[in-house]
Amino acid sequence: MSDIFDVIVLGTGGFGCSALYHLARRGLKVLGVDRFGAAHDRGSSHGETRIIRKAYFEHPDYVPLLLRAYDLWGELEAESHQQLFWQCGLMLAGLPESEAISGARLSAKQHTLNVENLTATEASHRWPGFRIPDDFDVVFEPEAGFLKVEACVQTHLDLAIAHGARLQLNAPVVSWSASDREVRVQTINGEFVAKSLVITAGAWSASVMADLNLPLQVLRKPLFWHQTSSTEYNLGSGMPTFYFEMPGNNGGEARSFYGFPSIDNTTLKVAEHSGGDTVSDPLFVDRECRKEDSQPIAQFVQSCLPKLNPQASRQAVCLYTVTPDRHFVVDRHPQHPNVVIGCGFSGHGFKFTSVLGEALADLATDGHTKQPIGFLRLSRLQ
Repeated sequence: MSDIFDVIVLGTGGFGCSALYHLARRGLKVLGVDRFGAAHDRGSSHGETRIIRKAYFEHPDYVPLLLRAYDLWGELEAESHQQLFWQCGLMLAGLPESEAISGARLSAKQHTLNVENLTATEASHRWPGFRIPDDFDVVFEPEAGFLKVEACVQTHLDLAIAHGARLQLNAPVVSWSASDREVRVQTINGEFVAKSLVITAGAWSASVMADLNLPLQVLRKPLFWHQTSSTEYNLGSGMPTFYFEMPGNNGGEARSFYGFPSIDNTTLKVAEHSGGDTVSDPLFVDRECRKEDSQPIAQFVQSCLPKLNPQASRQAVCLYTVTPDRHFVVDRHPQHPNVVIGCGFSGHGFKFTSVLGEALADLATDGHTKQPIGFLRLSRLQ
């Protein structure tokens, strides 16, 4: 039956586009379905850039996945004949006992990764655009850098189509069902049938998989671009990506800020990784700039990036979909072995899209993967 697909991918953002590409690359008949257009700005995979790094402070178990992710990003660049990854390094700054510093050092030690340990003074001399507190330690990872996020999504989609994939864009899903033999996905454009289903619905994961009662929280996360007043912040001047873990005041929680070198020699992107307002419906998100959004960024810029204008010249909003432990979910549906789920990427997942797209494709076709994703199983949350 020509209208039956091997696999349908529900949601073609960062992870879905990669899964679609890996499935199509294997010669399978695949369909990607999304409620929006290609490389859209309504979810989590937009805003120009994302940091990629190996010395993963969140947990050393991510490092083997990252090593494979780096290889796959290289393969994608080679196949598409375009640059997606810029290796400019990452500077982590924080107190010696902070999660970022201690965690990066742990991952580097366990996996023999190349990092440099610097004092605040040494780092400030190397990158004079920063003002780093004297009691901070600095870890620099030279093999880190950034990915151009929309280009990564679009490239995965373009190559998936080149390998024979089909897309149904601007097609919200009404429902889906699964039996031992097939899956059915009902959209506003009609029903589609396949042998297997991959669900990578981002901020809509909890509602799309309501039967699982997933403990996911969607957070509104503003991004800001600030005017530069110094060439020291330019990519061409050796400016790295950066992450500051700032201790809380009077024993309060630490706040984390990150950013990128200026890629247009005019503005520099900076955002807060911590915090965020809960979103009840990802279709209706306030995308306007609020004072409470910009004020912490302005204070951070004044403290640590003194040659930037503390008032942003533009802003955007993206969404984090977080799990209680801030680790991902990559697994098969507990009731439907032919349904694979990827969700809860918690604001630090995009760099993994290349490798986890491959893992999702493995699970959908073989029921298992050689990628070390055991620590990302759904059962830990249930």
